[in-house]
Amino acid sequence: MKRAERNRRRGGFTLMEVLLVLMILVVLASMAALAYGPVQRKMKVDAAKGQIGLFEPALQMYELAVGSLPTTSQGLEALRSAPGDMANSSKWDGPYLTKPIPADPWNNAYQYACPGTHNSEGCDIWSNGADGISGTADDIGNWK
Repeated sequence: MKRAERNRRRGGFTLMEVLLVLMILVVLASMAALAYGPVQRKMKVDAAKGQIGLFEPALQMYELAVGSLPTTSQGLEALRSAPGDMANSSKWDGPYLTKPIPADPWNNAYQYACPGTHNSEGCDIWSNGADGISGTADDIGNWK
């Protein structure tokens, strides 16, 4: 009889114990997911700022070689291949970027305007941010 009682006590976890552990795991996982959201947003903003920063030296090299910055219609692609509407294409000494122009962290194209609205002496390069709409508070650009 003692042996039967001992075997019954050694049994597995009860259903209530398993459910309690599962509930605790779900609560911890949801707290971790909520904490990860702001970190991921900041990482995307930092990545966009970094990519925009890499366009500026290439634009400076383009300007030194050609004598002017690419027009808005020529865009950032002028850093990869000579624009067809250049007055003197022999001045183009590129490509000024070795890799293709990447999409922003939200998978949208970077925007380019020359002369810029924010940088009247230069050009504006920006990402429309998470909302994908230009001119909103979440835009990330090369202006201060």
